[in-house]
Amino acid sequence: MPPGSRFEKLTNAAKSRIQEISVAEAAQRQAQGAILIDVREAEEFAKGHAQGALPLSKGIIEVKIEQHVPDLATAIVCYCGGGSRSALAADNLQKMGYTNVASAVGGVKAWKEAGLPMES
Repeated sequence: MPPGSRFEKLTNAAKSRIQEISVAEAAQRQAQGAILIDVREAEEFAKGHAQGALPLSKGIIEVKIEQHVPDLATAIVCYCGGGSRSALAADNLQKMGYTNVASAVGGVKAWKEAGLPMES
């Protein structure tokens, strides 16, 4: 994505409204009961994802989140490939009333690099 692109501006605006956390913190929150949501597309998820992650792509998360997470206070951590799509998803979840949402900085790439558990 070129610097200053509309997508980058949109993502930066979302990041200013959400909480971003490290993948280590994301794993810790997951271990404490947070729902870890992979917002990448199905084919990306199928190639490998964080262990125990719930697949709800950015294209459908707003439609399906209430089926999977009806309690607005549930801890949720979103991740994607690098941290942009998850920031946008987290921002939308907050707009929907979810009060305990974060986005994992670096996404699945950082998760892998940190040696955190993966599955496919």
